[in-house]
Amino acid sequence: MRVTIRFFASQREATGLSTYVADVPDNARAADILASLYESFPKLKTAATSVAFALNREHVKPDAQVRDGDELALLPPLAGG
Repeated sequence: MRVTIRFFASQREATGLSTYVADVPDNARAADILASLYESFPKLKTAATSVAFALNREHVKPDAQVRDGDELALLPPLAGG
């Protein structure tokens, strides 16, 4: 199945992309997809040490099931004061 991945901030710098379409196995979960992205983009592993996930623009846990055609955003940690 195909999933659109969105990268932000340091993740975008690590991959050189803001959007990536990945072929992932059926029944993949958000964390599984992140793990497979580490293989395709080794620099991402240091840029995405703490990641939150948004699936179709809604925050989800790492074990969220991803379906064909979904959009998965990897959200970097937020800083602020």
